[in-house]
Amino acid sequence: MPREAAESLRAELGRLRISADVHEGHDLALVSVWVGLVVWCDGQRFWWRTSWNARRRRFVYAWHSSSEPEGAARRVALWYAQLRREGPVLPEEVDHGPR
Repeated sequence: MPREAAESLRAELGRLRISADVHEGHDLALVSVWVGLVVWCDGQRFWWRTSWNARRRRFVYAWHSSSEPEGAARRVALWYAQLRREGPVLPEEVDHGPR
């Protein structure tokens, strides 16, 4: 089921002229969209990293139901456009705080 949901997201992204690849394994499917933009799918929801929370020292994720691939694709497309403009967050740019 994760593969089918991921393929539906890939198809919707294609309608928005965004190419992506689907990979699967370990009961998950991944939709590889752009540098720094991978969408995970477990068959019930899609999720992707959106920012870094310096206080908690971890990434923040957005998610969308896999039953609505059109809506998920629109949201992923907005994040894709931002990454294309600004580039991905590189590890040295992330404030990991004191160790």
